[in-house]
Amino acid sequence: MTAARPTSPSPSPSPSPDRARSEGPRLGLRERKKIKTREAIRGATYALIEEQGYDTTTIDQIADRAEVSPSTVFRYFPTKEDIVLTDEFDAVMLEEIRRRPAEEPWGATIRYVLRRAVQVGMEEDPAVSRLRTRLMVQVPAVRSRMMESMSVTGHMLCRAVAERTGRDPGDLEVRVYAMSLIGGLMETTMYWAEHGHQEDLRDLIDRSLDVLEHGLPGAENH
Repeated sequence: MTAARPTSPSPSPSPSPDRARSEGPRLGLRERKKIKTREAIRGATYALIEEQGYDTTTIDQIADRAEVSPSTVFRYFPTKEDIVLTDEFDAVMLEEIRRRPAEEPWGATIRYVLRRAVQVGMEEDPAVSRLRTRLMVQVPAVRSRMMESMSVTGHMLCRAVAERTGRDPGDLEVRVYAMSLIGGLMETTMYWAEHGHQEDLRDLIDRSLDVLEHGLPGAENH
């Protein structure tokens, strides 16, 4: 999803020793290089799009700005749209869900996790979050690729729901709920961008979850 853990065009400060210890074992050199390369490609892409627009930005330009080869760009991201859309949100959301108390109602869990994800994304780089959602609205190729990727996030969410509820992730009810949630989140981020990012995205998330939990307000009277 688009609001969680975006990568800033500028390098991030090194984590403190305390934070590094809390985040678990230190990554090996090879993994750190991969992460650095991915961040360089994303940062170059965001900067070029801001400077000259999405359609004008080419893979060759991105590779040159990131100081890698075009083949390296394609090795990390199959398409230009993937550079814009790919993040670590799915794995992060799944881990956050697993950390919540087992007795916590599912609705409270998902509300907390999504609000937290939005908060982290906006704190790390609000400009990138706004750029990505704006491109979803303005660029059909980005929006189409986003819709294709929804099934991956949906399957992840099915597993999370199944773990919490004891149901099979392939159950129809689980699949319908998961994809309804994913689709609702996509529409929420697009609504946010269409209205100039004026409202607090966390409040919009709350409104969307209210609809999924309680139905369309006023619909019971018709």
